[in-house]
Amino acid sequence: MAFVAVQPSNTNDNDKGGQGEDFGKSSPVGLVLLILFFIAVFFLVRSMNKHLKRVPASFDEPASDTPSEPEEKKKD
Repeated sequence: MAFVAVQPSNTNDNDKGGQGEDFGKSSPVGLVLLILFFIAVFFLVRSMNKHLKRVPASFDEPASDTPSEPEEKKKD
């Protein structure tokens, strides 16, 4: 810790604080990755919509007109 505090500061007028000539520019690889992510999201949303169309509106069992009798009757 003491070594870091004792180091002299580099006060160079030409230093732009890490913002060199290429600061803020993206590479073509970044564009390709972004396009691939958008394509993947498109296909995921499309697949999800297909699966959601198959889901029933309700998971409740349909009500029948006659009351259902128990499967096994107990004998006394």
